[in-house]
Amino acid sequence: MKRIEAIVHSEKIPELNEQLKKIGLSGCTIVDGKGRGKGEKPVVQSGRGTAKYTSEFSARANLSTVVDDSEVDKVVKTILDTVSTGSPGDGKIFVSTVAEAIDIGTQKRGNGALQ
Repeated sequence: MKRIEAIVHSEKIPELNEQLKKIGLSGCTIVDGKGRGKGEKPVVQSGRGTAKYTSEFSARANLSTVVDDSEVDKVVKTILDTVSTGSPGDGKIFVSTVAEAIDIGTQKRGNGALQ
């Protein structure tokens, strides 16, 4: 089993979620946050609208899922095809090995816990 984590622009999440459902991904967790990196920084206007400044952070979302080893390439390709614009700051994908998974409700282990 592999854990796939993708840090992407927050506004890309609805489309990415739909594409992942189309390829049969059974579930994922999405956490909204802020981040800084190579991407363009947003210009923010003050509450009264009289001043503008460049924010240090950009809105990002962290999508996380665990899949069978045979599904990794399909999920990664879907993420790349959906969110990549070819620009710095598009995000990152991390793939790591999961030693064990346990479904709390059914108490199934391994690949059975992913269903």
